[in-house]
Amino acid sequence: MVKHNNVIPNGHFKKHWQNYVKTWFNQPARKTRRRNASQAKAVKVFPRPAGSLRPQVHCQTLKYNMKLREGHGFSLEELKGAGIPKKLAPTIGIAVDHRRRNRSLEGLQANVQRLKTFKAKLVIFPRRTRKTKAGDSTPEELANATQVQGHVLPIVREKPVVELVKITEEMK
Repeated sequence: MVKHNNVIPNGHFKKHWQNYVKTWFNQPARKTRRRNASQAKAVKVFPRPAGSLRPQVHCQTLKYNMKLREGHGFSLEELKGAGIPKKLAPTIGIAVDHRRRNRSLEGLQANVQRLKTFKAKLVIFPRRTRKTKAGDSTPEELANATQVQGHVLPIVREKPVVELVKITEEMK
């Protein structure tokens, strides 16, 4: 029984808690550093886009699987469907993930269509300005080529359209 102004018994206050606390004071500086690095990369790789084209995939788990997001890379089956060789894909800015499998036909078709759209918009610069090869873009296309800012072909989610109707006597 402790009475009066005595010592608190069994006070374990000699643990070095500072060693076990994780602080995030560097978070704002890290954000700035990442942003500056991505801008510097965009300048360096001009007129190529700073990122690469990624597939649209469904999120995992029952809670989120209705949502679409960007995946890691296109499967080999999707590249085959779009007629793009797997060795050529990374050189023209397409991310490839050889481990990915297509579990639904709709997802496969959506990504093949995504690749075909990208291929149609793609402007390929010749390695040497004087020698052009098959597959290189025309000089007119090269002249009006611009760099893509942000995500390459961003995923657009269709919002459901609500139709307003007057309630008639039949409906009642």
